[in-house]
Amino acid sequence: MLSVDPTAALAVAAILVLLLSYFAGRRRRPAARPTARREAQDVAATFTPQAARVLTVAERQAHTLLRAAMPGYLVLAQVPLSRFLGVPTRQSEWLQAIAGLSADLLLCDSGSRVLAVIDVRPARLSENSKRRHERMTLLLRKAGIKVLSWQAEALPDVALARHQLLPMLAAPSPAREQQAAGSSRPMPLIPVAEILAEGDKDHDDGSMEPVPSALFDDFEPVPVQAR
Repeated sequence: MLSVDPTAALAVAAILVLLLSYFAGRRRRPAARPTARREAQDVAATFTPQAARVLTVAERQAHTLLRAAMPGYLVLAQVPLSRFLGVPTRQSEWLQAIAGLSADLLLCDSGSRVLAVIDVRPARLSENSKRRHERMTLLLRKAGIKVLSWQAEALPDVALARHQLLPMLAAPSPAREQQAAGSSRPMPLIPVAEILAEGDKDHDDGSMEPVPSALFDDFEPVPVQAR
């Protein structure tokens, strides 16, 4: 009868256990995430993108008259809220809540600070569109940004647009007043005539910088299903 060395038997058993654990781990391991280049290739192979205009006819007309009504101001179009509104915590939840929300026209000072948002609305809106516009307006006003709505089918002329905007910019914002009241030092109101000059001063502490686009990199891409 052959004798078995206990040490050798234990060594063989340990090797078998390690091998079984290794193969079991490989079976449970998720598939490696495809690289960015591979993801781009998958999207390009699945979809056929086509170039389109950035603005509708009404939005282009509104952009032109806004520039004429407010010379010297910076006018931007179709800017996502995620670019100029931010929250200090829970960024992923915030970005998901405002996904798909864009401001039609932004009226900014020369330092690119948003002074007012012009919402160009068609006469007929679906219920979903109405709720989206209402949610966007609520968020903008909560951030202390003035909102002006124009009907796409009945845009004002240059004189009326200026008449609507100048008093709006001069009026204090309730959200700004609340922030100033809660601070130890009151926030002075900026006269309309001085808004542009104030925007030229590059002395910000960084709190007004745009929300970085890299925040979206934290989200997992939606898998593309080949059809």
